[in-house]
Amino acid sequence: MFESFQALCALPGPSGAEDAVRDYLRSQAAPYADEILTDPMGNLMVFRKGRKSTGKTVMLAAHMDEVGFIVKRITEDGILKFGFVGGVDPRVVIGRRVRFGDTIGVVGIKAVHLTRAAERRTMPKTDDLYIDIGAAGKASAEAQVSPGDYGVFDSGFVAFGDGLIKSKAIDDRLGCAVLLTILQEQPAVDTWFCFTVQEEVGTRGAATACYRLKPDVCLVVESTTAADLADVPAHKQVCAVRGGAVIPFMDRGTIYDAGLFSLLRDAADRRGIKWQTKHMVAGGTDAGRIHQSRAGVRVGAVALPTRYIHSPACVGAAEDMECVMALTRAFLEEIGERDDV
Repeated sequence: MFESFQALCALPGPSGAEDAVRDYLRSQAAPYADEILTDPMGNLMVFRKGRKSTGKTVMLAAHMDEVGFIVKRITEDGILKFGFVGGVDPRVVIGRRVRFGDTIGVVGIKAVHLTRAAERRTMPKTDDLYIDIGAAGKASAEAQVSPGDYGVFDSGFVAFGDGLIKSKAIDDRLGCAVLLTILQEQPAVDTWFCFTVQEEVGTRGAATACYRLKPDVCLVVESTTAADLADVPAHKQVCAVRGGAVIPFMDRGTIYDAGLFSLLRDAADRRGIKWQTKHMVAGGTDAGRIHQSRAGVRVGAVALPTRYIHSPACVGAAEDMECVMALTRAFLEEIGERDDV
């Protein structure tokens, strides 16, 4: 799993331009797949027969896309004005390296000694930022990038500290790696492995994937915000790194199926898998679209607690990643053993 995870984090895949991630996943899944589908949105859907057939359509979902940048215009002096693709806090991008294909840039802002006191007391707006690709002028910049081009953070995959990992795009390349690994080892039951697009801009791919596959039950494998930091009140920390896999019961887009929440919780307890839930109703996942698809879908979720999510330096714990992997596998085992799901 960790080998695939590292390879996936290195790939560019902002919402709407997930091609490199999809190509990698397809190439790795193809030798094991019984069926592979894509749709006009770009979702990758892979079916593999499991050790048992339940008679139900079971789906695991993880999104391929990451937050990123899009070029809006190029100034006369070769500077890029841009917009964010997905939810990005402008404070985390200043001075950071970004990449548009082979072109490297740096996110800049007006020098502090040129700002007024009032400006220094407010959070910068996207319009205040720019990307410097080192171009001598507009023509030079236009030879490298064009309006509409996508960019991503240029940030490496690094293991550090006591079992922590730093990378861009942990959300949700960890989920993709988990699904790929279970697909390759053969799932407990017949399963559709759905790698969705455009989650970060409105969970759009999940809607069309569900319409195509018509699942009876789905597990979304995600990353979620961990704010277990100094000076953050306990009830606002959401969840904690090294606290185990997160099993949410509710977020801003979904009230998760109570039966599946209990199934996941009990499966973790019986197998000794460390788990936690979210202490704050926040965020959202592809489940928000999936559970409303067609006549409704029973949906549960398991997530990796991640610090500094949607930044160039997302941080998660290897032990939590193992818990997410183990609990996802356990979910399919439970589906195969129970008649009430």
